[in-house]
Amino acid sequence: MQRKLYGRAGALGLLFWLGLAAAQAAGSEAPPLNGLPDYPVSTQQRERADAAAHAGVPVDELAAGAPQRYEVRKGDTLWRISGMYLKKPWNWPDLWGMNLERIRNPHWIFPGQVLVLTIVNGRAMLTLEGEGTIPTLRVEPGVQYKSLPPAGIPTIDPELIGPFLTRPLLVEPKTLAMSPRIVALSPGHVMLAPHEVAYVRGDVGTTTRFDVYRPARELRNPHTHKVIAYESDYIGTVQVVHGPQGKDAVSTVRATTMAREMVVGDLLIAQPPRQYLDFTPHAPKEPVHADIISIHDDMQMAGKNSVVAIDAGAAEGLDRGTVLAIQKAPREVEDTTVKGDPKIEIPARRVGLLMVFRTFRHVSFGLVLSADTEIEVPDRVLQP
Repeated sequence: MQRKLYGRAGALGLLFWLGLAAAQAAGSEAPPLNGLPDYPVSTQQRERADAAAHAGVPVDELAAGAPQRYEVRKGDTLWRISGMYLKKPWNWPDLWGMNLERIRNPHWIFPGQVLVLTIVNGRAMLTLEGEGTIPTLRVEPGVQYKSLPPAGIPTIDPELIGPFLTRPLLVEPKTLAMSPRIVALSPGHVMLAPHEVAYVRGDVGTTTRFDVYRPARELRNPHTHKVIAYESDYIGTVQVVHGPQGKDAVSTVRATTMAREMVVGDLLIAQPPRQYLDFTPHAPKEPVHADIISIHDDMQMAGKNSVVAIDAGAAEGLDRGTVLAIQKAPREVEDTTVKGDPKIEIPARRVGLLMVFRTFRHVSFGLVLSADTEIEVPDRVLQP
């Protein structure tokens, strides 16, 4: 809870702000909501949503049992709601376009809002029940207590992917070769203790905070066997105390947090910028042909809500929110029903969906959204 004090002047000022926000909601821009960020939406997605907003979507694109009225609940995700209304949840721009007139920003869907489905002349549209697009409150003179405005619902459960957004769990060969490295500790020390200093060689640039990691396992392309990335162990964080000094350009860093002991040879990578836990579900722009190359925690099989790595990334046109189908490759079996047990091919079979939530240059992390059977390395991923 956040405590706010309102006098008569403050109440009038807030009411004026709410009126201004309502007026803005009727225009072409979404109203700000206490600093809530405006998440990116591609031009292609916006154009598609604009078209759907004017005409709705064909009824045959609706999912079976799409509710006529649904109240958004705490714990809902955009992926789940999209799946309730659409046969192909990755066509999220359609769901957004269906209520574009009432929800100006696709991520501003809040618990407590009610979605209403209407069908006219074979076209379906989704709108918000009641007036306004943002939560409002009644203000009276005096001391008022209220909760902060609710956060918009996430696209997928943030608890499933949070650690993968902030840790360098996949490192590509080029990044590995360019990473600064710990070359020495204080005299007599074989490992770094919290708040102690270490000495680093390599280009630290203007960065002041680094994650420390240790490459643990090679990830190879299943067809060429070329190393495309390394799974890494997260060790902790350090802060630069002094930039490069002396004839060998040695920097001094101090350990700030530690998940395990730091030693000579551990590598540094700049901490990534904050990434919001909201992604736009969408099909890839171009055809994708990639493979699952790793399952988190070195598991042999994956299922729903497992995190996997695939051998395609930003360079192959993937971005956060890209939805891909998972496919079992064709395989040969012996037909024991025929004399001689000839080999026959079992055709490829689609077995699930995943959503990309973090990309590197040639590799990505994906969350398995659904799985009809166990997912294994090197199952294929392609456009849904």
